[in-house]
Amino acid sequence: MKKFTISEVVDSFGVNKFTWSVFFFLGMSMVFDGYDYMIVSYTMPQISAEWGLSKVETGSLSSWSLFGLIIGGALSGIVSDKIGRRKTLVGSIAMYSLLSIPIYFATSFEQFAFFRVCAGVGLGACIPVVTTIFSETTPTNRRALFITFGMAWMIVGWVLGGLVPTWLVPIYGWRLCYLIGGLPFLYSIFIYYRMHESAYWFANKGRKEEAVKVLQHIERLATGKVTDWDPNALVVPPQPKIVGPKALFSKEYRSATAGVWITYFCGCFIVYGINAWLPSLMLEKGLKLTSAYGLAIANNAAAVFANCSTGFVAEKIGRRPNLIMSYFIGGASILIMAFVGGDFYTILAANIFMGFAINYAITAVQPLMAESYPTEFRNTGVAWCQAFGRFGGALAPIVAGLIMGLKLGPQMSFLFYIIPAVIGGLAAFVFIKRETKGKSLDQLAQEPIKFSG
Repeated sequence: MKKFTISEVVDSFGVNKFTWSVFFFLGMSMVFDGYDYMIVSYTMPQISAEWGLSKVETGSLSSWSLFGLIIGGALSGIVSDKIGRRKTLVGSIAMYSLLSIPIYFATSFEQFAFFRVCAGVGLGACIPVVTTIFSETTPTNRRALFITFGMAWMIVGWVLGGLVPTWLVPIYGWRLCYLIGGLPFLYSIFIYYRMHESAYWFANKGRKEEAVKVLQHIERLATGKVTDWDPNALVVPPQPKIVGPKALFSKEYRSATAGVWITYFCGCFIVYGINAWLPSLMLEKGLKLTSAYGLAIANNAAAVFANCSTGFVAEKIGRRPNLIMSYFIGGASILIMAFVGGDFYTILAANIFMGFAINYAITAVQPLMAESYPTEFRNTGVAWCQAFGRFGGALAPIVAGLIMGLKLGPQMSFLFYIIPAVIGGLAAFVFIKRETKGKSLDQLAQEPIKFSG
């Protein structure tokens, strides 16, 4: 039989029922993930008031899960590359959902912090493996679109994380919101029985027969037929000389690593910092609680459209120019938000533009995370990049709390985010050297990477 690669087979079917089933399976995972993170921002004022927290302690409420994300991300990449994408995803969802439940019973700041760190480990494992699975299950010419569009599901979770407390907190208080966060455990059981492992992962572990079975399952859903492919005819790119975390810093990959790490760190610093404090900042400007929550929800709703559009643009103009452009536009949107005045609707318009721009930027780097590394350590690369980025996200609410503690006003509380926006754009320009648009994962695995000293 004629030799074939996984990329050739997947590309030959185009976008099909299997593609959309994966999209919805992973999408729901990200909805629950987004809810779990964002719920803190909307319950922060009530928790702070109940326990008498300082500004820095209040800001740290959003940071504890992010510290767990760093740990989970660092571990999950290695675990996923060893035991598989599916098992890692199921375990991560079960972990963060079950560890949200004890927060309902928390009686102190310390207990809250402990369980948020533990739940964050599961969250940190979930996000990178979702990005990796998207990259390994979608056709080459739609890969960026599905990776970025998939991130929009998380923003849907952010919006739900605003709507649920808006309805529940005034009546039942903040605790019930965290009890609801335990429901995704049921979904983890569902995915365990319904999702398939990545064909790329099977093939690179030498399990070609199982890889072919996955391809046959995709073909059955796409065409209603099944081809009797010979596993021995499956061509797998040669294994790289160095794998695992140390490969990320080898000569071939360290420029790409620097590019995606720095840009994602800056993006997380901006998005997580603004999301954590936006309701509180709007209250400082004299808005009512419902108006402040409304602006935060609108900000996140704009992010859904940003995530959906980023992939379209990346497929048209390329990943690198899209990424560079996005960070400078994000900086401009923050500048506008800092100086905007007038009535509520003027502030709302500026807020929506900022929500679109900053989330467009952080999502623009997502395809490059997966496309910069071969299958053998792809999820390690994605997970470590996201772990480093979440460190920026964890620092941002605390730094923002310090700045707000200086009582410089809401304007300065926005302006300092321009600094990471500029750094992110410059890092993309200097370190991202390879354009990955239109290249299959098998092509990218064999293509020499230009090293920028």
